[in-house]
Amino acid sequence: MSWLTEARFGLFVHWGIYAAAARHEWVKSYEQLTDDDYQPYFDHFEPDLYDPVRWADDAWNTGMRYLVITTKHHDGFCLWDSKLTDYSAPNTPWGKDLLAPMVDAFRARGFKIGLYHSLLDWHHPEFPVDLYHPQRKDVDFIDRTAGRDVSKYADYLHGQVRELLTGYGQIDVMWFDFSYADRGFNAKGPDEWRSAELLAMVRELQPGILVNNRLGLGAGDFTTPEQVQPPGNEVAAGNGTQVPWEACHTLNGSWGYHRDNHDWKSPALLIRMLVDAVSKGGNMLLNVGPNGRGAWEPRALDVLSGIGDWVRLHERSVRGCGPSSYVPPADCRYTQNGRRLYLHVFAWPMGHLHLPGLGDRVEYAQFLHDASEVKRVDVDPAAPGHTYLTGLPENTLTLKLPNRAPEVDSCVIELFLRD
Repeated sequence: MSWLTEARFGLFVHWGIYAAAARHEWVKSYEQLTDDDYQPYFDHFEPDLYDPVRWADDAWNTGMRYLVITTKHHDGFCLWDSKLTDYSAPNTPWGKDLLAPMVDAFRARGFKIGLYHSLLDWHHPEFPVDLYHPQRKDVDFIDRTAGRDVSKYADYLHGQVRELLTGYGQIDVMWFDFSYADRGFNAKGPDEWRSAELLAMVRELQPGILVNNRLGLGAGDFTTPEQVQPPGNEVAAGNGTQVPWEACHTLNGSWGYHRDNHDWKSPALLIRMLVDAVSKGGNMLLNVGPNGRGAWEPRALDVLSGIGDWVRLHERSVRGCGPSSYVPPADCRYTQNGRRLYLHVFAWPMGHLHLPGLGDRVEYAQFLHDASEVKRVDVDPAAPGHTYLTGLPENTLTLKLPNRAPEVDSCVIELFLRD
């Protein structure tokens, strides 16, 4: 797990023909579209602005160090040249494999490579209609397809995963999505996917790979809280053990390109979310949804640029860091890497910051963005006439702060600890 916990920050990309609809990657299910309704997105998919080298550069400059790309989402459309279906990028007007150049570009830039693959497939002729299927309310369609055989679909699923893990070199992460046994009408879980068999094949083909927790077999190598910030230091597995975790998040609430969604998170909020994850021992996987022409839209690039500006100055406060045993003040987070302790100040206080347990532990303090000293104040609570800073616990370090916070999206104070 060392590379994953060292990186701390990754890029998620949701991309497929749903980008042409431009209203969420679940549009086929949400709007209960038939295959015929959905076919124009396939027939007109021609991402002429697709530039995976630029994608890799923009992600690297944001501070991301690993990629997870949707090889196939729930609609069944494949980015690669699968030999098991014609429902793939080479059969659109684009006419070429989209996955290979992306893997090559990101790998060349220094990224670890992860492949997302949906366990669902609303396009496949043997995938039984269930509670998420677009035709779940179409009684005639359900009757006509009652003989669908999920075991034949599972053969297809396993065959496609084999293609991915044998055709694109070393793959570092297999990110499955998702198992839903016992949720309702024709719900599917590890028995239908043959998850244990699938996982064994994955590990045989790629012995060093990490696999997430969405096969219905427990925690996996890491867990994947979605669109939430876990409140604790780690996410507990079902068997009570602790496992690494990665919070996956969107820029605006939609994974796929959503033209009319304006609920964008600010760079400052996303930076705090990244810091919060690292302070609790986790990662953040942040998603971009390219549009139908294969470009990252200006709103996404603006947000990523803002994060990148902060990471350029503060990278060592997250990369390679993890939780600290020290308890931070209110509205702050600690991250730590060896003798360097990083205090992330989310809300700027007036005058002073009091750090319990660090009075005799810190040899020097500085703002990380410009390496300017942060002075300490020696307070003796027992001194006669001392009235304004009484009540501090023993061995508290007090830092004197300027009235105005530094002009960065999230201020970091670097504390050098004594041996």
